[in-house]
Amino acid sequence: MVVNLSDKPGIIHQYLAEIRDVSVQNDRHLLPWKKETITTPLAKATVSVLEEQPLIANILRAGLPMHQGLLHIFDHADSAFISAYRKHDKQGKFIIELEYVSCPSIHDRMLIVADPMLATGSSIALTIKALKRLGEPRSLHIVCAIAAEVGIAKVESELPEATIWAGAIDPELNDKAYIVPGLGDAGDLAYGQKIQS
Repeated sequence: MVVNLSDKPGIIHQYLAEIRDVSVQNDRHLLPWKKETITTPLAKATVSVLEEQPLIANILRAGLPMHQGLLHIFDHADSAFISAYRKHDKQGKFIIELEYVSCPSIHDRMLIVADPMLATGSSIALTIKALKRLGEPRSLHIVCAIAAEVGIAKVESELPEATIWAGAIDPELNDKAYIVPGLGDAGDLAYGQKIQS
């Protein structure tokens, strides 16, 4: 299932406009809830709370800002960190390298993987497959700012159980496999341009 948040009215359009704009660059309803009675200073109240806190995984380094944002919402969540990056050769082609995975048990947990750009879908697919070697989550969510149609197709093909939460869906990739119109390199945008090794 794909939830394209840009199809819904709301503040997401303002945020997307800001993070896409080169001059600026210089909802939880499908989650499981339960009723719980709490005591306020004045009375008892019945409230809705999450049935469980998720495990939030992010792909370093570009995923760190989204990870922090998700922790503001799910402030009791556990965290996982994965190093997955494009390793380029001299011809400009690349493979996805996965060097580091650190996480608590994901068995029977709600797993949310944060990566701002779902371009080819290769790094997300490789990351989730690596995580699933450590256990099988009960549910799987992918949160991204912008997804490309080709990346969505890859994820739906390889991980049909995943729900993709996308701020916007863009139609294509360029010859370097960046999302168009996209917003550029999300990691560089957040932390400064990296030196290519």
